Amino acid sequence: MNFDDAAWERSDAVFDAWKGKLYEEETMRAVGNLIKKHRGGVPKELFAPQRGAYNVTVRMLFGDGGSAIIRIPCPGVHMFPEEKVRKEVAVMKYISEHTTIPVPFVLHHGTAEECPGILGPFIIMEWVEHAETLSSALNIPGLSPKERPLLHPGIPQERLEFVYEQISDILLQLSALTFDKIGTPIEVKSDEWAVSERMLSFDMNELVQLANCPRAALISTTFDTSSAFYSAIADMKVMHLDKQHNDAIESAEDCRRKYIGRHLFKKLASEKRLQNPEFKDGPFRLWCDDFRPGNILVDKDCRIVSVIDWEFSYAAPAEYVYDPPWWFLLEAPEYWYRGFGDWSRLYQARLDTFIRVLQSREKSAIDRGTLKEQNLLSTRMQESWESGQFWIDYAARRSWAFDAIFWTYIDPKFFGGNGKGHEYEARLGLLSKDERDKLEEFVQRKVEESKTRTLCE
Repeated sequence: MNFDDAAWERSDAVFDAWKGKLYEEETMRAVGNLIKKHRGGVPKELFAPQRGAYNVTVRMLFGDGGSAIIRIPCPGVHMFPEEKVRKEVAVMKYISEHTTIPVPFVLHHGTAEECPGILGPFIIMEWVEHAETLSSALNIPGLSPKERPLLHPGIPQERLEFVYEQISDILLQLSALTFDKIGTPIEVKSDEWAVSERMLSFDMNELVQLANCPRAALISTTFDTSSAFYSAIADMKVMHLDKQHNDAIESAEDCRRKYIGRHLFKKLASEKRLQNPEFKDGPFRLWCDDFRPGNILVDKDCRIVSVIDWEFSYAAPAEYVYDPPWWFLLEAPEYWYRGFGDWSRLYQARLDTFIRVLQSREKSAIDRGTLKEQNLLSTRMQESWESGQFWIDYAARRSWAFDAIFWTYIDPKFFGGNGKGHEYEARLGLLSKDERDKLEEFVQRKVEESKTRTLCE
């Protein structure tokens, strides 16, 4: 499915209007004073704002050589800015207290009312000196920053293994953080943490931003079981197709196929077939939707100095943590220029290398007494890839990639399809009578919607 272009234009318009306010001289001066107040020291230079995909940062250099930044969610892009900032700060604190993973030091965070010009909720952090992001270090040389990154095919093996060693150590620490519920860990008392609030995922944000899905229809609770979680995710897939008005379907046939696929996914969730029964009651483990090379800072020797952007982090089903990272080729499978088959073939080679490196790091951890045999991540990741759990969870997390992944990987796994989705009409008998009865009315409505470009608030 494509993004709703009208919703995207609205998102850009909101940000552009806000950007003008940010660049006002009085506002910038007040932003600099706010950074100085919480960092301390003699200011030397305030740099121009820099926009990332989801946040704007303003950096201030101090006379002692150090720097601090203020980071503000982009209006029109972040649909839950106050909640996002509060939860990201909580997760960063939890990680800093329970692991050795390098994360930026938070000096202060506040609400939009505390920010100059009421620009938005914010985080003030120490700036981490670095040479580049890991994505840039692994990217094909010469690619424009505006082009999607691709793993350099000629990257030296020893360089890649060095990176994988560091990633392995980070993932092993994250996988050891366990919780009794699915949701966001919050410090309820000093040094006492509990999953007391709902998760906020990357996909939930995009469903509101780019599909006009109502906030009230998203996940709003914590979960005690992975089956309840997967069922809630499946409900959001159905809602997505229902609520997105523009660019949702290409034809009546395409609409039927998407309707059937999403209701089959919901059926699998209700039958508790999407998750591994071994992990259904937990423990649940810390997961970050945005953990990827673009958010990993490295020095000139490709040594990791910090992991940033912990937004959209939450206690998730263990399956998520046991899936191998999707980003070994830097590019996501749904955007791969030669299709899923070619992506999977090239990914397999990188996965084999990563598993081998991970096994070596696990052995070292076992020898040190910091890891138990039953907690081996390498075994779980290999099983996830071979069983197809990787694709189930990827489809669960990526609503706009869902349809292609469902018919390429999930339908063949559960229903014996050929990976092309040609059998979608034969799947109708697997749906409930109510779902079958509503199909043609639904298709007719979506076809009519597709004829008129609309923007819902």
